[in-house]
Amino acid sequence: MDTPVSVTTSSNSFALASKVKDYFQLIKFTLSFMVVFSCVVCYLLAPNVTFNLLSVLLLFTAGMLITGSANAINQAIEKDTDAMMKRTAGRPVAAGRMTPNEAFMFATIAGIVGIMILWYSFNLYASLIGLFSLFLYAFIYTPLKKVNSIAVLVGAFPGALPCLIGWVAGTGAFTAGGWILFAIQFLWQFPHFWAIAWIAHTDYSKAGFKLLPSDKGPTKFTALQTVIYSMLMVPVGILPFYYHISGNISLWIVLGCNLWMVLMSLQLFIKMDVASARKVMFSSYFYLMIVFLALLFDKIH
Repeated sequence: MDTPVSVTTSSNSFALASKVKDYFQLIKFTLSFMVVFSCVVCYLLAPNVTFNLLSVLLLFTAGMLITGSANAINQAIEKDTDAMMKRTAGRPVAAGRMTPNEAFMFATIAGIVGIMILWYSFNLYASLIGLFSLFLYAFIYTPLKKVNSIAVLVGAFPGALPCLIGWVAGTGAFTAGGWILFAIQFLWQFPHFWAIAWIAHTDYSKAGFKLLPSDKGPTKFTALQTVIYSMLMVPVGILPFYYHISGNISLWIVLGCNLWMVLMSLQLFIKMDVASARKVMFSSYFYLMIVFLALLFDKIH
């Protein structure tokens, strides 16, 4: 038979576990991890940078804090629209388990600490890009989603800036390599996000989000845009080899990944169905991991 003390302890443990789970949802941990992964890899791709566990952990922590801050602000602002959508109704602020003020407080502290880590441990330029990325995502992209589909273009900038942050953290300069890595992730976001918006179109429309290129929803025009951006990824994917960031092996791996994305996007254009959109979406999830790891392992020192 449980004593009052053991019952209280179990209750407190459960409450703590629930709160930790809520914060993982608040920062969108999986999405944030993907973003920070590309930041760390781009840092390691910078010339003269070698693996140092402390530096990697500091950059990873700063990236998670800044990205988590942006996502927390996003959820605090969109709590009412999140509550309307099945996919997001369980988020802590939307579900009422966390107040918007708590989310904003966390976002403020996390954002400041993340930016200061970048400044103190790396350089001022990296911290300023981090600050700009946070502001652009939380206060420009987030409200713009209900106004016009140009929000996807605007949101692609903070989505790709972690690549530039990583490069600048390693080099202290805005050189070509950083912009090339930025361009890879920038273009990747369009087929990735439009595939998600295609699948979740009903939910997004209910919440008033305008995220597809066509105001008529999943159309041939939307699928064509996905094909076009996938095709643009092909020449950009050659640039790391051309600028001697990485070698021959990664060139062919990246080319293969880009052609696969084009093929999946063409299939969506031909079939115009959710199943094809889901293939684009899942392909895009694997794309970044394979491409950036290939570039890193084939880095030209």
